[in-house]
Amino acid sequence: QVQLVESGGGLVQAGGSLRLSCAASGSSVSLNIMGWYRQAPGKQRELVATITRGGITTYADSVKGRFTISRDNAKNTAYLQMNSLEPEDTAVYYCNAEYGLLRRVSWGQGTQVTVSS
Repeated sequence: QVQLVESGGGLVQAGGSLRLSCAASGSSVSLNIMGWYRQAPGKQRELVATITRGGITTYADSVKGRFTISRDNAKNTAYLQMNSLEPEDTAVYYCNAEYGLLRRVSWGQGTQVTVSS
């Protein structure tokens, strides 16, 4: 079983930046795809960005050009650099990782990001 712990959330003004981290622990299996999702109040959880072990990335249209996902395989850690933040980015951000041959999935507990106007 893989445990994921997010950090780096907080309160920031519109136009500001934050960097989220997601540290994985608890298993020696390789992490396949890692991703960031977010859930705003009253809305469904949505995909923000994903990254494969080899570094191939995908982004939601709403964050393209503003957010950058990256990972350090040696540290089993993924990052989400968020620039030019907008109030609409306010949400709880969750880290997700797929791992092992059975492609199991783990989720972190979430970190709050609040962008004030």
